[in-house]
Amino acid sequence: MRLIHCADMHLDSRMTSNLTKEKARERKKELLLTFERMVDYAAENRVDAILIAGDLFDTSNISATARHAVWDAVCGHSDITFYYLKGNHDTDHFLASREEIPGNLKRFGTEWTSYSQGAKVTVTALELTSKNAAGAADSLVLDPEKFNIVMLHGQIAEAGAKEKMRLIRLRDFKNKGIDYLALGHIHAYREGGLDTRGVWCYSGCLEGRGFDECGAHGFVLLDVDEETGTCSRQFVPFAKRRIFAIPVDVTGCETAMEMAARTETAIREMRLDTNSGAPCEEDLVKIVLHGETDVEQEIDADYLRKRFEPEYYFVKIDDETMPKVDVSRFLLDASLKGEFVRTVMSAEELSPEDRTAVIRCGLRAIAGEEILECD
Repeated sequence: MRLIHCADMHLDSRMTSNLTKEKARERKKELLLTFERMVDYAAENRVDAILIAGDLFDTSNISATARHAVWDAVCGHSDITFYYLKGNHDTDHFLASREEIPGNLKRFGTEWTSYSQGAKVTVTALELTSKNAAGAADSLVLDPEKFNIVMLHGQIAEAGAKEKMRLIRLRDFKNKGIDYLALGHIHAYREGGLDTRGVWCYSGCLEGRGFDECGAHGFVLLDVDEETGTCSRQFVPFAKRRIFAIPVDVTGCETAMEMAARTETAIREMRLDTNSGAPCEEDLVKIVLHGETDVEQEIDADYLRKRFEPEYYFVKIDDETMPKVDVSRFLLDASLKGEFVRTVMSAEELSPEDRTAVIRCGLRAIAGEEILECD
């Protein structure tokens, strides 16, 4: 038996935090198209069921396009069972106008609900809330003779959870007869052992939405041997676009051209590293500049962005460089720069970090540069 474990599609996400309006609209559509491609993949590869472990949608205000696309995907693949567990972003609004729910769409409430998937596989889940989270594990009863898949949407305690109402303590679910704990809420693929019998797994999101979600994204493909009660699994990268944050040390660079050359070197080294991979023209790239630069050095982020834009789908430049100020150069200088530096250095109310930031902005202003934002 084959199953797909996915989560956190966040369909209808606005995608406006980094992108232009045009690309945000395009990426919003791509989220939906990737979901549809996954369902097509399931049909082509004889997948029996798709486990959606929460946050299928991003908001309760679901567009008609997304609502109809999900409905058509479910109704158009009646031979695939869709197990849909709501996450903290989900509501039932996309089903509100439907008089009849298709039989291949299985839903869960705030109490444990189980469905048989074939003769020997059981899918069990509940929606975690502030009222049921603490006792959820205690009320879970499974048949040890079955291959038991349990779905939850929340953050495991070992991951440093902040949302108490969706906190999942793995130790509470040990020795409960779980073979595969299908989790949603964390947007990166990760897995680990639950006990001697079972494993836990976050499938991660299908598509990364921002530069805090770099790395591979996709779903987990499960192959369950019903005769032996064993299961093999593999992560399937499936996102249309990958997201990269590329650190570039620009210490010693005196021009934007030199910084561009350092960036090209960093990307070339990524291509040689078979483990990390390198961005291609369909990917989103953030170039993170770091290191020490002279206080009077201009960081021309616009030049760098335009230099690399033709090579990638979207490019962002982050300046995390630290200004290097050689105050001794200015202390005896009779110019306006020298007077300015001496005045700032004598301001005892400013911390050393603030003095450096003020000097950096001031010297750039004196040099006639446009100061959009001070460090």
